[in-house]
Amino acid sequence: MNSSADHYTYEVGAGVPDVETFRALRHACGMGPRSAEAVAHGLPGTWYGVVVEAVPGCGEEATRRIVGMGRVIGDGGSCFQIADVCVLPAHQGQGLGKRIMAELTGALERRAPAGAYVSLIADGDAHHLYSRFGFVETAPRSIGMHRKV
Repeated sequence: MNSSADHYTYEVGAGVPDVETFRALRHACGMGPRSAEAVAHGLPGTWYGVVVEAVPGCGEEATRRIVGMGRVIGDGGSCFQIADVCVLPAHQGQGLGKRIMAELTGALERRAPAGAYVSLIADGDAHHLYSRFGFVETAPRSIGMHRKV
């Protein structure tokens, strides 16, 4: 249990953060940077997004704020990708990553056509979390690749 998160309750709901919150979350979680222009262009294309808000406990002066997020992107029919799943380090260890993934996979199960292909890239030990939601490694049959422009 992370002591800096002890005085919060968490609300998980559909949505995406604003551009600056998105960029700040990625940075704080050690994910690669994205320009404000790229984020502003990309966020509206989210097929389904989830945000986690930390709600201060009784008597706390702090305001609620977004401490986690995740998105599903894709063509809306045959191909989807789970992206940008992260929780601020001070709020990790509270099961929030599991809650984000449950929301994202639940939306896919409810709304995506049967047989749709859903992929993701697992950084570090995140593959342990993703495997709990039915994701399996594709190697050696296929290998994830990327290219930056």
